[in-house]
Amino acid sequence: MPRFYVTTPIYYVNDAPHVGHAYATVNADALARWHRMLGDDVFFLTGTDEHGAKVAEAAAEHQMTPNAWADQVVSRFTRAWDGLDISNDDFIRTTEPRHHLAVQEFLQRIYDNGFIELDTYSGLYCVSCEDYYTEDQLVDGNCPVHGRPVVQMQEDNYFFKLSAFEDRLIEWYESNPDAVGPAGKRNEALSFIKGGLRNISITRTSLTWGVPVPWDKDHVFYVWYDALVNYLTAIGYGTDEERCNAWWPAVHHLIGKEILRFHCVWWPAMCMAAGIDPPANVFVHGWLLVGGQKLSKSLKLTEIAPEVLTEDFGVDPIRYHLLREVPLGSDGEFSYEGIVARYNADLANNLGNLVSRVATVVGSKCAGIGPAPNHQSALADPASAALAAAADAWGRFAPHEALSATWSLIGSTNAALEAAEPWKLEPGPDVDAVLGDALEALRIVSLLITPAMPSTAAEIWRRIGLSGNPADRRIPADASWGGYPGGLAVEKGSPLFPRRST
Repeated sequence: MPRFYVTTPIYYVNDAPHVGHAYATVNADALARWHRMLGDDVFFLTGTDEHGAKVAEAAAEHQMTPNAWADQVVSRFTRAWDGLDISNDDFIRTTEPRHHLAVQEFLQRIYDNGFIELDTYSGLYCVSCEDYYTEDQLVDGNCPVHGRPVVQMQEDNYFFKLSAFEDRLIEWYESNPDAVGPAGKRNEALSFIKGGLRNISITRTSLTWGVPVPWDKDHVFYVWYDALVNYLTAIGYGTDEERCNAWWPAVHHLIGKEILRFHCVWWPAMCMAAGIDPPANVFVHGWLLVGGQKLSKSLKLTEIAPEVLTEDFGVDPIRYHLLREVPLGSDGEFSYEGIVARYNADLANNLGNLVSRVATVVGSKCAGIGPAPNHQSALADPASAALAAAADAWGRFAPHEALSATWSLIGSTNAALEAAEPWKLEPGPDVDAVLGDALEALRIVSLLITPAMPSTAAEIWRRIGLSGNPADRRIPADASWGGYPGGLAVEKGSPLFPRRST
């Protein structure tokens, strides 16, 4: 059975989750759900990053210990993901004992292999990034990501000899052209490597909130070199070699572009240094923008919380919007008006209207019993094309294209109904043929929208009389034309997506 291991970034607990976090998590969730429907053995990991200076700083501001603060914020993340119907198989916290053990084992191996040394570091540091910058990387003297002032720091640190891996990283990129995507982000990472790599500080003595360095009790690991190891912790690194080897390196990391260097340069080099293969794939997504600004807790845009949106629009409409509106890999503007427009156009006018129209006419012309489809239907080809396009798009990490292909089938079905006008015909074979085809199209649509809108898919499945859950079906076998058996009771129900006003 093929394996599919997908991860989100682990999210800092210096403040509450926002819709930018939801964007990455919903995309990873939809990919995991699609691969489960393919019959793959899926492991989907998300979690929280709980060490480092900015977490300690946030805790102090709220007069709490870092651990108590982390516990409080983590509960908000888990509630947010439950509220968005996220199907993760594990939730990793970097304060867990299993993670401390994995981090110490992993970095001890790098140390023993001769790729970590003690030195003195002086540089410009952004607490929000947990990263150092050079003068020419700053924007008006501020961090280029967060726009806040950097601070001058100097201390004795242990350094990872990143510079020793410059040639190996270039060779790895050239031998594995699909290791990082999209292509523009791959080129960005490769350009960074070819520009020359410096050794990087991986420990702190000025901080106690972190994983202790096993060979020097006066140091803790700098947050990034703790956090990256979470992807190994969750599959048993250092404790369950058989399980770890079964899942690694066939992993797909979904990350934001602001952490490209960590995942596409430092992380593969660290894996090489520890004697394991780099991750198979890193896919870099863009930013959701509000008025041209990146969604960010440090920029005080936290009022755009996932639970506020789901309370207003419902869970599946927000999941759909996050997957459809902004192509994964690109930046995109996020707005309330945009959600309303997409909701009304795609969900209320197209999908919701199709479900309601078919159920109503089946009720009035077929006594509420759905006819079987015509195996030579004109909709068979559009259905087959939608399935093929959706499968290809999900395989390329392009959910927006997969959903666009699905909506093309919805459009073809609505057009077929408009052309035939079964509501104007007398009950009989002509009506049965049109409605049977429409019900079969809805069955296939239910399967194709399951990764994006699992509850809606299950409800449509139920309303057209089918038992079980579409999530338990297999793609592509169960999505081929002709699977609707006919003779099933069809329920109209209330509108799935009542139209919204702005």
